[in-house]
Amino acid sequence: MNLKDYIATIPDFPQEGILFRDITPLMADGEAFHEACGYLIEYARKVGAQVVAGPESRGFIFGCPVANELKIGFVPVRKPGKLPRKTISYKYDLEYGSNELHMHADAIKPGQKVLIIDDLLATGGTVEATIRMIEELGGEVVGCAFLIELEGLGGREKLSGYDVYTLMKY
Repeated sequence: MNLKDYIATIPDFPQEGILFRDITPLMADGEAFHEACGYLIEYARKVGAQVVAGPESRGFIFGCPVANELKIGFVPVRKPGKLPRKTISYKYDLEYGSNELHMHADAIKPGQKVLIIDDLLATGGTVEATIRMIEELGGEVVGCAFLIELEGLGGREKLSGYDVYTLMKY
């Protein structure tokens, strides 16, 4: 199955000059979604993940099925004000703006092997913020997995030193 057949390309979204890769057709097709999650599950097994961390919101969509299949925990990485208990945070730049992410301060145990799953690797800011928080809590990032990598935006270079796995490249 060619997963790229299930990705729609939307020009000038969310702003002019951005070529948005829309994953909702892939999510809407049960067979394509199952196959994509299957590749991520294989990778999680390969790297020995003990927990999956997923940035809001599409990291939830792909990270939760992986954690569920492997019977390991899932850690949500959220925008400010969304988590009810004590959090740690990290501010970062996006390809078209800036943001801040939070994680519960007790989400990761020291030495725990963490796989980060998100839908898209572009500039790497979101995953770098997630890595920094995991490492602050003493976790070990064993891999960073993405549905799509946008090449040429510096994301993979920002993650040098970490194992990066992507299903599709544009």
